[in-house]
Amino acid sequence: MTFQASYHQIYAGGELRKRRDAALALLAECRVCPRGCKVNRLENEKGFCKTGRLAMVSSYNAHFGEERPLVGVGGSGTIFFTNCNLGCVFCQNYEISHHGDGVEVTAGQLAAMMVSLEKQGCHNINLVTPTHVVPQILEALPLAIDKGLTVPLVYNSSGYDRVETLELLDGIIDIYMPDFKFWDPDHARRYASAFDYPERARAALKEMQRQVGELVVNEQGLAERGLLVRHLVLPGGLEETREILKFIGEEISPATYVNVMDQYHPCGKAHSFIPLDRPLRQDEYQQALKMAYDAGLTRLDQRDFVELLHRLGFV
Repeated sequence: MTFQASYHQIYAGGELRKRRDAALALLAECRVCPRGCKVNRLENEKGFCKTGRLAMVSSYNAHFGEERPLVGVGGSGTIFFTNCNLGCVFCQNYEISHHGDGVEVTAGQLAAMMVSLEKQGCHNINLVTPTHVVPQILEALPLAIDKGLTVPLVYNSSGYDRVETLELLDGIIDIYMPDFKFWDPDHARRYASAFDYPERARAALKEMQRQVGELVVNEQGLAERGLLVRHLVLPGGLEETREILKFIGEEISPATYVNVMDQYHPCGKAHSFIPLDRPLRQDEYQQALKMAYDAGLTRLDQRDFVELLHRLGFV
């Protein structure tokens, strides 16, 4: 069966424009994300995310460093949105998320970026840090469809999402790719000024799973629809890792495609926060992989996962 992105059916029936209008209305007293700043972004007022009426983009390109089912041979068409609604002290893209490195773009310009990436041969449009600009994305999408957009949309977020906003994306987003960062509310408050992150992330992942289900990969090894969860293992954070992976295995699905990430290194203000002031140790990462196995998660992005655990003597 020929693949058709979810948003085409919503668009054809006129529902996409209704969703766009509902999302834009959230900007008047901004309730797009869990922060609920209530500033009037339609009048260019700015809250925590430092983003007004227009989305900001730092770059867009074919990216070959994403998960295997997204990259293929043509790459993942990433659009890096500037600023963030979470604000982790250790962000690996600190200049973009905290310092606002980027330019404002109109809906037409954003649509043109999407179409350009598809024309370059990218297999999907990977919306990086999209949470605070959902209305602007929905404003651009009909324009992109009119220009011929057909590839899947990837919602690549921190996991700090508002369920009510995610509901506006039902039938529009093909692939959800959240990161589940913190289990401990105190750590979420200390490292990201978001004590409610754990409960928001749990609710968001459940909603994402409801909408798209487990990751579906075609005969070419490319993701077409479903949930892909990332977890960045933090130094000294193995107990949180254990709880997060257990939650995914028990309350989302043991068949969830998960990327247990080992690339943490101190960035931004992390040097002021012990134990985030040091890189992740190899033994910590190995323990994290064992925790994924214990949680019943076998669809990991890591190649030869079970073989690796055998080699390490874990199984």
